[in-house]
Amino acid sequence: MNIREAIKARHSVRQFKDMPVGEAEAARLREIIEECNAESSLNIQLIENDPDCFNTMLAHYGKFRNAVNYIALVGSKSIDDLDERAGYYGQRIALEAQMLGLNTCWVAGTYGKGKCKADTAAGEKIVCVIAVGYGETEGVPHKSKPLAKLCAVKKDDMPVWFKNGMLAATLAPTALNQQRFFIDIDGEEAVITAQRFPLAKIDLGIVRYNFEAASGHKCRAK
Repeated sequence: MNIREAIKARHSVRQFKDMPVGEAEAARLREIIEECNAESSLNIQLIENDPDCFNTMLAHYGKFRNAVNYIALVGSKSIDDLDERAGYYGQRIALEAQMLGLNTCWVAGTYGKGKCKADTAAGEKIVCVIAVGYGETEGVPHKSKPLAKLCAVKKDDMPVWFKNGMLAATLAPTALNQQRFFIDIDGEEAVITAQRFPLAKIDLGIVRYNFEAASGHKCRAK
């Protein structure tokens, strides 16, 4: 599975099989997490076999089952674009998990932040987590807004790279599937803006990564 196939195949999954992540898969996740941390100055961590983090009323309301493994997106509060950076590198890891045969779900509110086993140094915070494991299903695609509401460029006028990036952007997970972003083209780059709303910066990072990974071109936040 290549990155474009992973973007198309990845859907949010909340019910997981009662089985641990394979040793080889966990090792690869730790490897990509180490790479992401080195690039981003974040403190992302893979937490395994923790039944407490999703043992909350909100998690039960969110219909999570056997969600005992997760990726904790942690970083210093002093990083100006912390939320966007967490979204960007978190999506990179989530797609790597998809290519390893795992399933994921981005979780910002329906988990026990106080129960999360991630280590946080002074001045750091947990931005959100990504549940990971072997899904009971592969999930289902989310509905997407028409391209005209997400992009200023007409479909027939899009370069191939931009069209690939836009398709990937529409497939990116966003909070409550609201897709509150807008992408334009500026030469050989894309420019993305996001509306002001809770979790907007995390979504911005997720969408940016999808666009760049599929298009091979930069997607600059405005």
